[in-house]
Amino acid sequence: MKPFRLEFLVLIIAVTKTICGKDCSEADKECEFHLELDHHLTMMNNKDLVFPYSGRIYKYDVTNTSNAVPIDINGVITADGWEQPRLVALFNGMFPGPPIIVYRGQIVIVHVKNKLKSEAATIHWHGLHQRGTPWMDGVPFVTQCPILPGQTFTYKFIAEPKGTFWYHSHMGSQLTMGAFGAFIIHEKGETNTSKEHIMTIQDWNHDWDAAMDYMKMAYGMFEQRKKIAPSRSIDGAFFSMFRAQSGLINGRGRYYNPITGLHNEAPLNTFEVVQGQAYRFRVIGAGALYPFRISIDEHNLTIIASDGFDLESVVVESFIINPGERFDFILYADKPVSNYWIRGKTLEVDKNHTTEAILRYKGAPANEPNTSRRSCTQNDPCIVVNCPFSYFPAQDYSNCKTLDQLRTKDDTDPAPEIEPGKFKEFFLNFAFPGTTFTPASVNGRAFEQPTVSTLTQSQELYSSCDRLDCGEEKICKCTHSVSIDYGDTVQMVLLNMGIGKGWSHPIHLHGHTFYVLKMGYGQYNVTTAKIIGDNLDINCGGNPDRSQSFCNKATWANENWQGGNVPGLELMRPLRKDTIIVPTGGYVVIRLKADNPGLWNFHCHIDLHNVDGMQMLVNESFYHVPKPPLGFPMCWDYPSDNHSKMGGNTADGGYCSATSYLTAIGILAGILSLEFLIIVGMCLYNWRTKSTKDSRNISGEHQNPAFN
Repeated sequence: MKPFRLEFLVLIIAVTKTICGKDCSEADKECEFHLELDHHLTMMNNKDLVFPYSGRIYKYDVTNTSNAVPIDINGVITADGWEQPRLVALFNGMFPGPPIIVYRGQIVIVHVKNKLKSEAATIHWHGLHQRGTPWMDGVPFVTQCPILPGQTFTYKFIAEPKGTFWYHSHMGSQLTMGAFGAFIIHEKGETNTSKEHIMTIQDWNHDWDAAMDYMKMAYGMFEQRKKIAPSRSIDGAFFSMFRAQSGLINGRGRYYNPITGLHNEAPLNTFEVVQGQAYRFRVIGAGALYPFRISIDEHNLTIIASDGFDLESVVVESFIINPGERFDFILYADKPVSNYWIRGKTLEVDKNHTTEAILRYKGAPANEPNTSRRSCTQNDPCIVVNCPFSYFPAQDYSNCKTLDQLRTKDDTDPAPEIEPGKFKEFFLNFAFPGTTFTPASVNGRAFEQPTVSTLTQSQELYSSCDRLDCGEEKICKCTHSVSIDYGDTVQMVLLNMGIGKGWSHPIHLHGHTFYVLKMGYGQYNVTTAKIIGDNLDINCGGNPDRSQSFCNKATWANENWQGGNVPGLELMRPLRKDTIIVPTGGYVVIRLKADNPGLWNFHCHIDLHNVDGMQMLVNESFYHVPKPPLGFPMCWDYPSDNHSKMGGNTADGGYCSATSYLTAIGILAGILSLEFLIIVGMCLYNWRTKSTKDSRNISGEHQNPAFN
């Protein structure tokens, strides 16, 4: 029995490593993981309901907590401690899902099992470029068919680039149910690295699932026969109707009663540090809608990276993180041994949507902190990075440091230069234009989801935006895309203007990390910080009254700015990002090099806006896209005219009589002898031509060695 027990123990260790996402060794060539997506319930310990008290949880029938043994919180999904269980969709039963930690250049293999009973799913590897493996990007009906209930799909790609990333479901609003986890890529041979903590932050609704979240946003929220108005940001911008009742850090938080202001004493996460040491915090914005301002009592934060790319460090009191973004900061544990609050607060006014965690110095008692947030004063104002506006109200004594004021740490990575004949510029308005019909859209085009895997079944896509109901001062639904060619320098002006503005949008591009060249903000009242008008660098076109223009065909107001000649661009050391906030009334100028063939999703990372239509596709160098793996899944409508035209088989393919069959054979026999050599010759010629074309179009630099 001893050998059997030893082998069983080894098996258990191996399974634990791959399923739970333990670190992959730097020497490994391949790193293999298993993820199972399944439904679970919050505040349940197996089949027992639990309740929170004094930072602990107890079985539902406990009446005297002082004499009862608390339940281990590591086995319970507590979320914000709301006692009525809430349905969640989790990877491996963990909230957030298990972290995947690998090294740059390693082949990552992730076997995903969809155990949801009624929902399909895919996983997007947020921030990874998927160079050579665009069909592993994880967008349903864009790069792959959805993984149906009970199915398994294996993702295989190269870990590139290094930095802080994450994985999450890209199916509808499934992300809001907890289907995400951290994905960290280290550089091989790293030295003098700080100890690390991973921190995810999100808004949370403990009543609704993903479908209800979206429907309430689209159709409105009502209570006691009264319609609830949306909350507003500091600058007066709106937030959509996602009813956040709390915030969570690493899946835990507390519900604050909006009337009494008291919380429910739910357990929180603790981050331990040793006095005198430095720690790298990798922060991931995993929320559905709201930006959070993050700070740690009595500590400054040294921001060192964003979206995986190192930047010239900047010391701040706090930073703002939007859904989809990541920020890395260094915390120097140079304060007295004690407990300190880590705080995350939304930018809403007149709302207490906050979340907390505990920074505990080793040796401090296991108590909750009694610290206070730093006081910002006129003589010592707080520096805040990544504001979606230009100003805080004057009495806040907080100064905004915008992203385009940050500089990359690497001084050898300038923005791509403009080459004659190889430059394209696009103006893309992410907004809600329209009058009676106002879906989320890009340039007035609400995204219509394809019914095929577009990247691998492009010949079957037929939803065109070149229609009479699309265009200037119009709103339509179609599968919106722009095309760029290999080697192009592409400049995109992301704007948020006209009649559809009023909500700021974190915009995420798949397949690339772009260069942030300039940000133009709206016009504000410098005292109240409220927005009072659009930035006038942009000409919206359409309706002469720009407040009523759909802004579907925008351009530069100054014609001399065309062709990339925009003043104030940072070209030498621009920040690199894959997700950036486009402020209401303003714009962002980004640039990239078209060197990664694929079909890349480009969308607002507010899930509710994305599902409503605020997304599009970047069709990049399509003839250079490498072929998918053999047997890659296909999908389509049934019946499908396009599939039939492409040679799809049918069960009732027609009836042929014996007489007509023999007649046809006789005719064919008479001519086959004359055509045989011609047919063989043509086949050989086509085969050789195709081989030459494939070797030319699919060069080695676009191939992933995982599939060679």
